[in-house]
Amino acid sequence: MKMTEVQLEQIKNQIRRVKASGNPFYVERFKNVNPDDIKTQEDFESMVPFVTKQELREAYPLGLAAVPEEKIVRIHSSSGTTGAPVVIPYTQKDVDDWATMFARCYELAGITNKDRIHITPGYGLWTAGIGFQAGCEKLGAMAIPMGPGNTEKQLQMMQDLGSTVLCATSSYALLIAEQVEARGIGKNIKLKKGVIGSERWGEKMRKRIESILGIELYDIYGLTECYGPGIGINCTKQTEGMHIFDDFVYTEILDPQTGKPVSDGEVGEITLTTLVKEGAPLIRFRTHDLAAFVPGECPCGRKYPRISQILGRSDDMVKVKGNIIFPSTIEDVIKSVPGTSSEYRAVIEHVDGKDQMTLFVEVEGGTDRTEAALGIQYNFKQKYNMTPKVEVVGIGELPRSEKKTKRIEDKRYN
Repeated sequence: MKMTEVQLEQIKNQIRRVKASGNPFYVERFKNVNPDDIKTQEDFESMVPFVTKQELREAYPLGLAAVPEEKIVRIHSSSGTTGAPVVIPYTQKDVDDWATMFARCYELAGITNKDRIHITPGYGLWTAGIGFQAGCEKLGAMAIPMGPGNTEKQLQMMQDLGSTVLCATSSYALLIAEQVEARGIGKNIKLKKGVIGSERWGEKMRKRIESILGIELYDIYGLTECYGPGIGINCTKQTEGMHIFDDFVYTEILDPQTGKPVSDGEVGEITLTTLVKEGAPLIRFRTHDLAAFVPGECPCGRKYPRISQILGRSDDMVKVKGNIIFPSTIEDVIKSVPGTSSEYRAVIEHVDGKDQMTLFVEVEGGTDRTEAALGIQYNFKQKYNMTPKVEVVGIGELPRSEKKTKRIEDKRYN
């Protein structure tokens, strides 16, 4: 993706500012980088170092602050489930910019100030709930700030208040859809659209949620280290790709091994640079998210660059019998077998000296379970030259989550 002159100047200004801040994290990182020497995109790619999540963790708690403490109005944090959490400070401008982007996301999804937005993602240190709410208020729509859990109350409020937009993880959107179906209350639900983020999801899950609730679904993108959800979304044209707001964020898609740019349409690792963020600017942050640039212009006419749906994370990858497996790998096989639902779990174990992957897959009622299991095994063998053990179960038998769902569990190293 071509860097604009404006973006180049913004990046140089960011480097100047963080070097002048006196913060050791930035001073050390850019000690050999002279912003005046960065005259082209190629200079940027060759001179400016990457930053990794581990390096952000090592700056805990407030080592990423590039402004005086009195300018910090809020912090957010990653979960810290795989190490020390990453704490991101925000200035008032950062908070306002995030709300602006989020309101723009709603607009791209065709949501207006006449909508009633039902917000189920979590509040607190996590960036989700408060981001959905700030964007809603900036748009001028009615926020219904439910937060996660208590599905009984969620459904009651959804009916009583006439919620028209559901904001959720895909896992929780599915749980809500299944509860609406089980209770036969679809006629009381006024939902028209869903804004879904926080975890990747496959086409089968999308179609199941859409068909039960009768709504259009939109993928929203973002991460705690870079504002939060709301830096990009797909539009009402429902074509491939999420628009990324390149007036706030510069996006690279790079080969995870070499760190070099990949061609448009080729999958690589999303690497982000914040162009105007004050509290904790990120320059060349390697997200581990895998996607591709979508070439050409969107039929909606907007000029924001587009990336594909997130295909997985480079750190979600597992290797089984020499094969690289992502969630998308499994979804690709399952969707080709008639009668299968969107829900699955994969458990990888070391059994009798060999790696074994067991797939638990839900199938619809009336499906021949033996035939479905054999179909999954056959397709896996044909596409990936390995045969998993397949356990077929009924709809709803696998656990549901109010947050994110872990679909691949690797027990080999436990």
